[in-house]
Amino acid sequence: MRMVDIIARKRNGGDLSEAEINYFITHYMNEEIPDYQVSALMMAIYYKGMSGKETALLTKAMVESGDTIDLSPIKGHKVDKHSTGGVGDKTTFIVGPLVAAAGIPVAKMSGRGLGHTGGTIDKLEAIPGFKVELTNQQFIDNVNKYKLAVVGQTGNLAPADKKLYALRDVTATVDSIPLIASSIMSKKIASGADGIVLDVKTGSGAFMKSLEDSKRLAKEMVTIGNQLGRNTVAVISDMNQPLGYEIGNANEVKEAIEVLQGKRVDDLRELAIELAAHMTLIAGIYRNYKEATDALATLLDNGKAYDAFYQFIKAQSGDTSYIEDLSKLSSATYQVEVKADEEGYIHEMEADEIGLAAMHLGAGRAKKEDKINHGVGITLKKKIADQVKKGDTLAILHSDRDDVDDVAGMVKQAYMIKTEKIHQRKMIYEVIK
Repeated sequence: MRMVDIIARKRNGGDLSEAEINYFITHYMNEEIPDYQVSALMMAIYYKGMSGKETALLTKAMVESGDTIDLSPIKGHKVDKHSTGGVGDKTTFIVGPLVAAAGIPVAKMSGRGLGHTGGTIDKLEAIPGFKVELTNQQFIDNVNKYKLAVVGQTGNLAPADKKLYALRDVTATVDSIPLIASSIMSKKIASGADGIVLDVKTGSGAFMKSLEDSKRLAKEMVTIGNQLGRNTVAVISDMNQPLGYEIGNANEVKEAIEVLQGKRVDDLRELAIELAAHMTLIAGIYRNYKEATDALATLLDNGKAYDAFYQFIKAQSGDTSYIEDLSKLSSATYQVEVKADEEGYIHEMEADEIGLAAMHLGAGRAKKEDKINHGVGITLKKKIADQVKKGDTLAILHSDRDDVDDVAGMVKQAYMIKTEKIHQRKMIYEVIK
């Protein structure tokens, strides 16, 4: 078998066999195939695409390139959640405890963030003492006892994905749907869950800007998951504006805890219940969607989801006094209001620009080695469909520097205000099974 023949087959629009895909992954990982040939194959895939079967086989080969997590010692049906990423996305802190409160084990491995804010692990570290590294036995014991544990990803899960992504990043082949789908699903499948619920974002603050592309990616990932023996569901959710009102690490943890304590943040609550409902349905503990959403809303309202979060943080050595008194969480030195220059209604928000503004304050990383400032961020005071008058506060910047005119300008430019009234956007566009 020769790599040049594999490249030619895909260049000509043919389907690669399991043997060909395994050959290219195995020999590339053994450094027996040069980068320039794999780059050629990635470009051929970018232009010619892959069938559902091919993408599933590529994902399987990437999973088998490294370690897989054995969750069989954990009792029950293990269900994981993955988000394709967005601005203000803190659903894990609500969904995990909510599903755990329903009696379903959530054994989650999460990463750090590169971009507008930290990842799930970075945000959890806003709670002093929280341990993101547990031994395998501690991880399993915590899930069996408390139904929830979240740890940092091991470095050897799907290493082929890491190597291929680095190459795609410098060859303009990142935004290929089969390659995106196999990248995401290889790590999820290697993580060992029995079922997977995917939160696929769409809109200005999402990786996939158009609904059509978001649907294509969702369908591709669901196909991969189901073909590889994981019951997989994708929820396509709105990211044309940030989720909730808080952006930034400690800010987002605080808002999620407030929702667990009963605060009504409508879009955040709706999405959390939606994702949790599909996780519980995959696990088979409710008969239908309505029964699931009703039961989960009750678990939020009666405090049992909050109790599950509290126990999870305590079990991983987090200082629970920061949960009991949210004012103790990291905060910034300066609070700067961004004012509206006109009146009308908020029609659009460039969510990615607001996320970028938060990164400029120090909430995220432009480079992997950047250090995150847990206390900085942005609080939104107005969102789509809200009425504003001239001089109203659109947002508050939480900063450790007093000169934030550049960031304030970015946030102000992200708002589009028109005189006509507008309806709120729907949160959930479609569910794909």
